[in-house]
Amino acid sequence: MKRRKNIPFVFLSGVIVIASACSFNKSNTEKTDIEKKGAIAYFNNFTYKGNDDFYNENRLTEPEQFYNPILPGWYSDPSVCTNGEDYFLVTSTFTYYPGVPIFHSKDLVNWKQIGHVLDRPSQLVKMEGQHVSGGIFAPDISYNPRNQTYYMITTNVGAGNFFVKTQDPFGSWSDPIYLPKVGGIDPSFFFDDDGRAYIVNNDGMDGKELYDGHRSIRVREFDVNTDKTVGPWKMLVNGGVNLAEKPIWIEGPHMYKINGKYYLMAAEGGTGTNHTEVIFSGDSPMGDFTPWDKNPILTQKQLTSDRPNPITCAGHADLIQTKEGDWWAVFLACRPIDNDFENLGRETFIMPVRWSDDGFPYMTKDDDLVPMILKRKGVQRETNVTFGNFERKDDFNDPVLGMEWLTLRTPATDLYSLTEKPGSLALYGTTITASEKKTPAYIARRMQHHKFECTTELTFNPENESDEAGMLLFKNEGNHYFFFIRQNNGQKIIGLKQTVNHEAKETTTNSVSVKTNKTVKMKVVSTGLTYNFFYDPGDGNWKMLCDKIDAKPLSTASAGGFTGSTIGMYAVKNSNK
Repeated sequence: MKRRKNIPFVFLSGVIVIASACSFNKSNTEKTDIEKKGAIAYFNNFTYKGNDDFYNENRLTEPEQFYNPILPGWYSDPSVCTNGEDYFLVTSTFTYYPGVPIFHSKDLVNWKQIGHVLDRPSQLVKMEGQHVSGGIFAPDISYNPRNQTYYMITTNVGAGNFFVKTQDPFGSWSDPIYLPKVGGIDPSFFFDDDGRAYIVNNDGMDGKELYDGHRSIRVREFDVNTDKTVGPWKMLVNGGVNLAEKPIWIEGPHMYKINGKYYLMAAEGGTGTNHTEVIFSGDSPMGDFTPWDKNPILTQKQLTSDRPNPITCAGHADLIQTKEGDWWAVFLACRPIDNDFENLGRETFIMPVRWSDDGFPYMTKDDDLVPMILKRKGVQRETNVTFGNFERKDDFNDPVLGMEWLTLRTPATDLYSLTEKPGSLALYGTTITASEKKTPAYIARRMQHHKFECTTELTFNPENESDEAGMLLFKNEGNHYFFFIRQNNGQKIIGLKQTVNHEAKETTTNSVSVKTNKTVKMKVVSTGLTYNFFYDPGDGNWKMLCDKIDAKPLSTASAGGFTGSTIGMYAVKNSNK
């Protein structure tokens, strides 16, 4: 995967002063270690509501219709498997914790998250110090009917390639089993019907690379009894479909056996607008493999940039045959605004697979568009779906975080509590900030719509000027917006700090009064192109802090990387204050 260069942006932000500071009432007992980290921020709820125009037009006129993407927002590198009745889907998480969300469906349309594959620190090692776009790349999920075992294999950039396994995907998965002889990234399993197993993966070249992005796809046999690779590796693809054209970043391989023929499918062209999916065929898992003469089988790169509701970057696909016998593909793609930028990251899409007369699967041909509306015969969408506009509210009444919530690099269980004050999430700020490659006090969820609204109610009484808490809009360590409350010269401050390319800027404007210990409501409204920030100091009326704040610095087009942006609750004890 290739990173884009950052583009610098410089601009100002608004801050509002709320008069009459108040101190947090503490008992006479000595503070615990957690309390010493800073004043406690109590978030009484958090609401996320999608408001995209496309879905507001209510375009679904039949119960069998559904929207693409099926998993909106940053759910990249999807992989899917089936046991013949159930479907399971996983996506990348990079350095977020827990790792690799797993979804279940009975029909490929209605999906429900059932947990995370990597939900223990022992499964996610060496995450600290990695950039947010490091960590877990491109998980592959496979089912081996011979031993009725599910396998999830992936790359941890800081530790190497590994897999975990289980016979109950609704339960827990094993600790990592590392594969020291499998290099590169994006490994996936193939279980043949004769009982033998193989791992295919992206890797570099043994000799000199002919150009930047020159990579290979390799295969190695795997012993399911010993959980180890056996025998030598073999290169199946050198560079891509046509080496003379210098194809770049061949990756995300999957192997299939369909009607007695072996197929090897992979992505080409990098993760940007030149992303494509290509396919090869052979007579054995060890090759040789020959590219189809009508590749690519999925792309949107040749389409005009002025088309409405553009879908770009389509690729990194995985095929699945349903119990009814038809074929579908899940893949990643992006939905940029006006073909310019988006903050949602690479999302999970789905399409039916067609078959050529000479026996090759494909999703798009010529100028075919990836559809935003699909129909699956005999399947009706349910009420609570993962696609379209939806609203999610968490009142923090459960003793554990919901599955949509993420932290960075570790569980951060010492930085928050759901039991200290029932009906609230208590967040303990530390001197670790979102600009560091560590674990800040940040509880995040994905941005899933261009237009959305997030609200929270925050009870926070800063002890001094170093204590800050509020809502964070986060792309990476160098690009994030902090909608905060803090104390300044005996007053309570609400403001916006914009960090772009690691430079933070803020200014101060108006002032209002607020009662001691009053809960403050905070709201972020995204228009897709900009963010608007509102607050309610306790009088029941929303007031504008600042509006039309440029959203582009939190996009991949500006900040680079492989993740989309997240939003959530954040607290910090800023050592610079």
